[in-house]
Amino acid sequence: MNAPSDFTDFSDETTTVADLKRLVVRFAEERDWGRFHTPKNLAASVAIEAAELLERFQWSTPEESFAVKDDPEALNAVAEEIADVASYLLNLCDKLGVDFASAFAAKMRKNAEKYPAERFRGFYNADDPAYKNAQNRRCEEKTS
Repeated sequence: MNAPSDFTDFSDETTTVADLKRLVVRFAEERDWGRFHTPKNLAASVAIEAAELLERFQWSTPEESFAVKDDPEALNAVAEEIADVASYLLNLCDKLGVDFASAFAAKMRKNAEKYPAERFRGFYNADDPAYKNAQNRRCEEKTS
């Protein structure tokens, strides 16, 4: 896995999370970086790389942020930052023995219970004034 050509046959359709974990672990092992990859350091690196991703959108309007997909150079830069975040996350999962897919699915189940679609469709959270108005209307409808 030393040549760039070793990294070309990956896509969301054909690559598993386990494949990506193996790739990032092998990459670090080939460089003897394991001793630096403590959970604390990896978590810090996730945050740092996430900040670099956010920086790509700093001061953008919503429309400008979506326009990134139409600018190949900007999209590539964003994709690299996303990959950096994912690389550190997958490495952290490996170090801590976290099964990413099952942790992700469990969190999505928890979110679905916390934010049922029938109550939160179109609302971000319960502090949203529109949400409160909708809840008040529902209560009024029930009492009428």
